[in-house]
Amino acid sequence: MARTNRELADFLRRARSLGDPARAGLPADGRVRRVPGLRREEVALLAGVSTDYYARLEQGRRIVPSPPVVAAIGRALELDDAGLSHLEALIERSAGAGRRRARGVQRVRPGLHRLLDALDGEPALVLGRRTDVLASNRMAHALFTDFDRIPAPRRNYARWMFLDDAARTLFADWEQHARTTVEALRLDVGADPEDAAAVALVAELRQRSPEFGRWWDEHRVHQRTHGSKRLRHPVVGELTVQYETFVPPGDPDTTLFLYTAEAGSPSHDALNLLASWNLTTCS
Repeated sequence: MARTNRELADFLRRARSLGDPARAGLPADGRVRRVPGLRREEVALLAGVSTDYYARLEQGRRIVPSPPVVAAIGRALELDDAGLSHLEALIERSAGAGRRRARGVQRVRPGLHRLLDALDGEPALVLGRRTDVLASNRMAHALFTDFDRIPAPRRNYARWMFLDDAARTLFADWEQHARTTVEALRLDVGADPEDAAAVALVAELRQRSPEFGRWWDEHRVHQRTHGSKRLRHPVVGELTVQYETFVPPGDPDTTLFLYTAEAGSPSHDALNLLASWNLTTCS
């Protein structure tokens, strides 16, 4: 079975194992469940397909369900938008239906660089495919780390999160954000499992971080759109920042992350203090 097929089979099995028969409205049939989650026939029933059809799909067979069937399976497995998008990508790749796009070196448009400079009082960074850090401003360096000091081929957010001890100290909820990083990387890799750089990154992180390997094998996916991070910063102490993400039109593989703090809050004061410290150290 090809690697892409195994990815599809693994994702469906793990999603099914998280299902809840009672929550799905399935009547109790008196049979003992030896493993948690839904049975294959139950997913098939909820999705309105035959058990054999769903079983072949879960085995990674080269079949191409119609969009309504994919949507029905997603509902049966209670997938969120990120999970459904991941399922669609895996099915396309497994069936050979996905178009292989040329993957050149990503570069940030000059206008986006100027935008980062204009946001000099707010931390901002741009992530590309496989969580590569494509650009970051001075406040992002002060809040997180100076990504510009990392050689470009290794300038990657997931690598920094798992392999830099300073990242583990910085995030008050490191495990939560590290897991989210894995899930976001899973979503990205699912869209292009043949990306050699992504395959190498995953192999490196699996080898060097037991946590990464364990969470990667859970095959969960997550689309980062907004949220908050609690930090223990070595200069300004504890603070909480909220982030919003923006995808530039015409460049779906690039995401701008902007970090702010509520006006008048201690965290906002901490960001202002960090900005002043940053200006002093950079002058």
